[in-house]
Amino acid sequence: MAMAGLYRRVLPSPPAIDFASSEGKQLFIEAIQSGTMEGFYKLISYFQTQSEPAYCGLASLSMVLNALAIDPGRKWKGPWRWFDESMLDCCEPLEKVKAKGISFGKVVCLAHCAGAAVKAFRTNQSTLDDFRKYVTACTTSDDCHVISSYHRGTFKQVHMFCGHNSRSFVHLVLLKRKGGQILYGRSHLYFVVYKQWTVALRANVRDCGLTGTGHFSPIGGYHAGRDMVLILDVARFKYPPHWVPLTLLWEAMNTTDAASGRHRGYSFSMVSLMNCIFLYELHANIQASESTSIAIYFGMIPVSCKHESWVSIANYLVDDVPVLLSSKDVKGMHDVLSIVFTSLPSKFEEFIKWVAEVRRGEDGGQGLSLEEKERLSVKEEVLKQVQEIGLYKHVTGFLSSGKSCCQTILPSGSGDNLPDIAASICCQGAELLAGNSVSSNGFCCREMCMKCLNSNGDRPVTVVSGMVSNSNGEERVDVLVPSSPKKLSCCHSGKVSCTVHPASNDVLTALLLALPWETWSGIKEEKLLQEIRSLVSTENLPTLLQEEILHLRSQLLIMKRCKDNKVEEDLGAPQF
Repeated sequence: MAMAGLYRRVLPSPPAIDFASSEGKQLFIEAIQSGTMEGFYKLISYFQTQSEPAYCGLASLSMVLNALAIDPGRKWKGPWRWFDESMLDCCEPLEKVKAKGISFGKVVCLAHCAGAAVKAFRTNQSTLDDFRKYVTACTTSDDCHVISSYHRGTFKQVHMFCGHNSRSFVHLVLLKRKGGQILYGRSHLYFVVYKQWTVALRANVRDCGLTGTGHFSPIGGYHAGRDMVLILDVARFKYPPHWVPLTLLWEAMNTTDAASGRHRGYSFSMVSLMNCIFLYELHANIQASESTSIAIYFGMIPVSCKHESWVSIANYLVDDVPVLLSSKDVKGMHDVLSIVFTSLPSKFEEFIKWVAEVRRGEDGGQGLSLEEKERLSVKEEVLKQVQEIGLYKHVTGFLSSGKSCCQTILPSGSGDNLPDIAASICCQGAELLAGNSVSSNGFCCREMCMKCLNSNGDRPVTVVSGMVSNSNGEERVDVLVPSSPKKLSCCHSGKVSCTVHPASNDVLTALLLALPWETWSGIKEEKLLQEIRSLVSTENLPTLLQEEILHLRSQLLIMKRCKDNKVEEDLGAPQF
């Protein structure tokens, strides 16, 4: 009885060697002994089958992102935050990917947006020796993984199927039964190898089609002695993991993708930038993740190409600001800041914020864990470093002047009032603890208090504690506030040192530092140009602040790249 559909494929061998075969196992053992299977263990822990025939790129990327332990910043199912193909919809609509697949450039764009540190190369921008070098580097490390974009035809893994009503189908079946092998097809013309002859056969594309041409899969390991790579094929319904010669994989990558008209290639993703501790974030919001205690930590959201308002703001900062500066008669720093901040697009106050850390209030708990102290210490050091640079003083002076229009540019919806900010954060945190969305509509904060924790002789830590409630009950949520000593005289009693939390002036200072170097090149006054270049230079910044600023700049330029539709042209991380 005939059954509809296809059940797997026989792996063409040679050139491939089945991972589970005796030879494949021996290659695996030898590669382990040589130290070139280090990345395999994390990848295999998150190995998945693509959920749609055209989702190979999405499946490969989600597998790598999970292996790198990148937090996606949004829920997958239930309370769990986890990368899945369905969540990789930033750079290309899922329906389009489902129908037509995805290009190499769009997969790289998705990796950038997800927060991975990515380097990518098309084969016409690289060499075989370069590829071997990167494969060796990544397979000897467990925090670097390679994704290859290649054409299956090089491995004899392209097949044609035809409807039974097609006259050509009969001829293909006869040729296959006699040992013929279908190589590839273009338009209506397909080529079949039969004995020593290559037969050209016309078939109606409405009745016939190819299964498997362009493909993505991660590289799970490398055998240096045989110069072979292990492909962890995400189309597991078709082929098992298999070893192939590295030179042959290069040949398979060194082909042109008909959809984009560009060469295929390879990318390698390293430990996530999202694993770093940052004080500022573009389009930052509150995120929660359960730890072994009952603490809830709030962190960062990756940039997204599909948020039109954020992309428009990025476009304003990168494209419009340089034009405005070059078209105005700018005489001093106050003029520069006025031009940059006066014409800000709507919703800018939601574009960049400082990142809060929140935990569930513990009855009688007065101290901070070692991890909490470390994270808070890093953020406080960044805050201190921002407030010590010259640009911060100019921004603070501008915001204090009567002509600053500061009411339109405060990065927090509640201005710089810490209790108001903390009340909003506590409500959002409680909502997330309840397993709901980031909206805080279901909770209200009926009680707020500010306190300083000073355990074990450490410097006091500012904690804003709020009692939040909804129809189901109430609970206490604490906001751990990064702060730095205030140098100005304090209006309160002298018993407790005054501190300042992140506010508009330091957030906007960080954003100005993150603007590309060429932003200021249109300023005509040479003395002013030299002054501002000195103020915004990242070269002499302390290491922590420099990393913070370059992270923001990278986010900004990735969004700009999306706006300009240049994801196919610019594969690498933004260059500074």
